[in-house]
Amino acid sequence: MATIADRVLDNGLTVLDTEANAVHITSQEATSYTDATSTSTLGNTTSITISAPADRTGGGRKVTLSAISGGSVTATGTATHYAIVDTTNSRLLVTGSLTASQSVTTGNTFSLEALDVGIPDPS
Repeated sequence: MATIADRVLDNGLTVLDTEANAVHITSQEATSYTDATSTSTLGNTTSITISAPADRTGGGRKVTLSAISGGSVTATGTATHYAIVDTTNSRLLVTGSLTASQSVTTGNTFSLEALDVGIPDPS
């Protein structure tokens, strides 16, 4: 059975813990930094906290993006995905689907529940 040591998994996830500094809600799954921050963005926040790597249920490792409230909505539309980015280096780090889509309106705020980003153990 193949294995990957927690240290190897953690070093991959540590980029999120140390470099991610903004989350965008997007109208589709972003494919690039520009897509996440310009083309598809409906709102964002730089008030984010991402945990250090920890055990993942079912095996592997994860980091957790803490719940967000008061994110700024910058465009009207339906948010279906999130994008975690590193604005310092203009990097798209992670994308994923929201648990439920949200209709948002410019000038309002958005909230997100805490979410996990993980790497499973090899099978």
